[in-house]
Amino acid sequence: MADSPPYIPVPKPPLGLTQGAAIPAEERKARTFPCEGCGADLKFNVGAQSLECPYCGFVKALELEPDAEVAEQDFHAMLQRIAARRGEDRTDEQGLSEVRCESCGGTVRFAGTLTSSECAYCGVALQLENVHDAAHRVPVDGVLPFMIDRETARANLAEWVRSRWFAPNDFKARGVQGRFNGIYLPYWTFDSLTATRYVGQRGEHYYVPTGTGKSRRRQRRTHWYPASGSFERFFDDVLVVAATGLPVKRVVALEPWPLEGCVPFNQEMLAGFLARTYDFPLDEGFGVAKGRMDDALEVEVHRRIGGDVQRILSIRTRYNAITYKHLLLPVWMLAYRYRDESYQVVVNAGTGEVQGDRPYSWIKITLAVAAGLILAALGAHVWGMLQ
Repeated sequence: MADSPPYIPVPKPPLGLTQGAAIPAEERKARTFPCEGCGADLKFNVGAQSLECPYCGFVKALELEPDAEVAEQDFHAMLQRIAARRGEDRTDEQGLSEVRCESCGGTVRFAGTLTSSECAYCGVALQLENVHDAAHRVPVDGVLPFMIDRETARANLAEWVRSRWFAPNDFKARGVQGRFNGIYLPYWTFDSLTATRYVGQRGEHYYVPTGTGKSRRRQRRTHWYPASGSFERFFDDVLVVAATGLPVKRVVALEPWPLEGCVPFNQEMLAGFLARTYDFPLDEGFGVAKGRMDDALEVEVHRRIGGDVQRILSIRTRYNAITYKHLLLPVWMLAYRYRDESYQVVVNAGTGEVQGDRPYSWIKITLAVAAGLILAALGAHVWGMLQ
């Protein structure tokens, strides 16, 4: 007798829909991306980069305009538009809704028939009655599609766990257990041509002999010379994560992002994923970006002054031709527990980079510190014998 074919589990259809049956037309209207085969909701397939029905297998290619592009937007023009809208009753993101988590305060955006889900940040259920329409929002310009699927993200996480030297042995052996949540995070990117003038001093070291006999030494002193100048620098795509309630240090460490892979905003890419809306408005986002630009300009001024040491007396910068983009960038997020402590891991779904919190083995750390002290003592002893 021939072997029976392997069993392949088939996803259960939505409530009220039997396998092979089609959703009535009146119910399809409530679905953002209805399957042309059975009427169920299509979901974005990371591997195929297309929409796919989890019930009947129907595949639909993403509909992107051939000449569409992710364009830079005029920063000051948008601020004026926002100010003018404040007295109007209008919505910028048609077909999208927002849910605010009452537990952690995070706000997520979704499209379609989502009635309940779990907050990707704290795991608390989000219910439909907490939905409010997204009003007076800056439109999304571009989306970086999920390029790393859930299985690859989990494999990268397993490798990340194995590479943590100071993690407890049982943690490394067991690994991280939990469910990845795919979510789009909101970002602002800013471009600006800056013109900077600076005044400072350049310090150059020199040495003079001091003391006599065995106490004779060389003492370092510094000559200071005036320094000033001006220069221009163009900043391109300064990234600012625009959501609160995130492990900001970990999210920033996910950079760089493959922004060249962004495509014009297409609501279809959100199918099956949550998407957070921005918490930092556009002007506050530029304030964060400006701080990062200022830090980079200060480093540049130090380099231009030169010498051995520098003093900066003043820096004045003018920011010209400011443009922005509102982007949605994909991450896999996972919350897990180890010995009654909560930890969080984030994976860049464009590159696979893993960042997160993990437990530490204080025994390993203590042994490493002790070994370092022993080596330092041995080194000092050998150095003393050679003198």
